[in-house]
Amino acid sequence: MSGRVQLIQELKSLRKGRGLLAGRIEERVGPTLRSACAVADGDGLTVIRHKVTARLVELAEQLPDDLRLAALAAFAICADADQPLYKDRLRWTATRVDREPRTVRRRVDEAITMLADLAAASEKRAERTARWHTTELNVALVLSGPRPEVFEHHRVTAGQDDLCELDLSISVPPDEATLFHGGTLTTTHHGGVRLALPKPLSHGESHEFAMLFHPRRLSGRLAYVPSRMCERFDLRIRFGEAPEEISKLDGVFQEDLAGRRHRGELCRLNPADEVHLRFGTLTPGLAYGARWDR
Repeated sequence: MSGRVQLIQELKSLRKGRGLLAGRIEERVGPTLRSACAVADGDGLTVIRHKVTARLVELAEQLPDDLRLAALAAFAICADADQPLYKDRLRWTATRVDREPRTVRRRVDEAITMLADLAAASEKRAERTARWHTTELNVALVLSGPRPEVFEHHRVTAGQDDLCELDLSISVPPDEATLFHGGTLTTTHHGGVRLALPKPLSHGESHEFAMLFHPRRLSGRLAYVPSRMCERFDLRIRFGEAPEEISKLDGVFQEDLAGRRHRGELCRLNPADEVHLRFGTLTPGLAYGARWDR
């Protein structure tokens, strides 16, 4: 059983009864949840409750408003949702969002799945950031020509000494990418792409590289899904033909991209038919960028 599936099961078990207000909380917090919340073997009841509560609140802050309320009430984290039974907390939430309890129950299940995904992404970020992370990414997309062009300028920082290569998350085939400067592209046995650096980096040392992509199609959106920590992301898009609507993707779950369930902040073009978007402190595994409709 994967850690994600195990964490979902442990969270569903934790929401029962009094949730985080249960008397013997150490028996309600499973091993996967303990690891996700940095619970140590010697921690007492108060410390365990505090650590799990703080971690769930931190993760829930990244959920949509309705799912955040459903999740916090389910675990009895909300001050007004301290009813001793889970079904009573569902009713309390239902009155706040004007929905049936069974609808709220489904939202709690959806929120728990997203919490597990966020926790997994955070753990991967911590592992990967140990080697290197992106300090700044600047992307320029040009749609006014015969074929889309995407220019990327990366600035990364090493998290260890003797860093010689970077594992890159490239969503287009390597033959559609051109490296302008900053190293040499290589392909791994598993089909991944790596950047061999001109010289090893020391801990804390920065490096820059730039690439040009010619994707065959973009399907009405450009989404950057960081696989590790990214401090800043700057996106500029130049349209050849003004779209009917442009919306900002700011920390969107990947499953929401295809179904158009997400409608972000609407963006306006400047007189040159361009849009400029900025993002800070990106969450690995979530999508950032823009979506447009013709």
